[in-house]
Amino acid sequence: MKNNPMLCDTESGICELPPAPGEVTGSMMEPGKKPVKIIYFTDPICSTCWGIEPQLRRLKLEYGSLAELEYRMGGLLPDWSYNSGGISKPADVAPHWEEVSHYYQMPIIGDVWLDDPLHSSYPPSVAFKAAQMQDEGKAIVLLRRIREMVFLEKKNITRWEHLADAAAYAGLDAALFERHYHTDAVALFQADLRLAAQWGVRGFPTLLVFNGEGGHEKVYGFKPYEVLEAAIAKMYPGATKSWYSSNWQDLFRNYPTLTAREFSVLTGQTYDSSQQQLLSLQKEGLLQAYATRNGTLWKYAAP
Repeated sequence: MKNNPMLCDTESGICELPPAPGEVTGSMMEPGKKPVKIIYFTDPICSTCWGIEPQLRRLKLEYGSLAELEYRMGGLLPDWSYNSGGISKPADVAPHWEEVSHYYQMPIIGDVWLDDPLHSSYPPSVAFKAAQMQDEGKAIVLLRRIREMVFLEKKNITRWEHLADAAAYAGLDAALFERHYHTDAVALFQADLRLAAQWGVRGFPTLLVFNGEGGHEKVYGFKPYEVLEAAIAKMYPGATKSWYSSNWQDLFRNYPTLTAREFSVLTGQTYDSSQQQLLSLQKEGLLQAYATRNGTLWKYAAP
């Protein structure tokens, strides 16, 4: 049976593409500027990638000084020519996303697949590459924003108005973003797809963790934080994590929006105690909540 890219396996933690003919695995990878380079293959509509956001956010705080994290787009949904695993049309994705949301305790609403379904994940992937051409940090902000749009706000992020809104939110030059989106970013996205094929990447999230000598470890699918740490330690023995403040104000300065699961992973609290603290901060007028039936997105209250 063909793999269906929109059927993400919660047990393995993978959103997987069908195998491509003639795949070859591995090639030389240019070393990064830091001792460890992590190539992260992802996709804007990969629900398991949304599930691993808490681990990645902690990783950036604890290992950002020695590990460079490079985002690459994987092309999860080229179109709707797939028919397997019980998913043959967009509406079939809606209940699956609801299931994934509960499994990872990350808010996801499946209604976009009923109300205004996406025809492909390629347009938002190209948008990320267009943002990346301007500024890596702003591109990551854009990626976060379009994920919030599609997972929580039921917005079809193939539509230009939503991509343009996300670009404005990220502080990108609007005219330059649009020009790159229609020209050079398309080729950059295709280059990402070729790189994924070279390394035999068919599922997301996939993280390739490299050292300066070209050795690498592969972290495939949703994994606990300790697995990511172990991969870094193997590539860079003696790696020490940086201290970061888990004070709620400092966390929201680093990450303007947080889910309860992210707050839990970053503070070391249980999920329930994190929920209670966030609700208390909301009652004090310190946080705003974007509430959905499957969880809440929290952000600083406007002064």
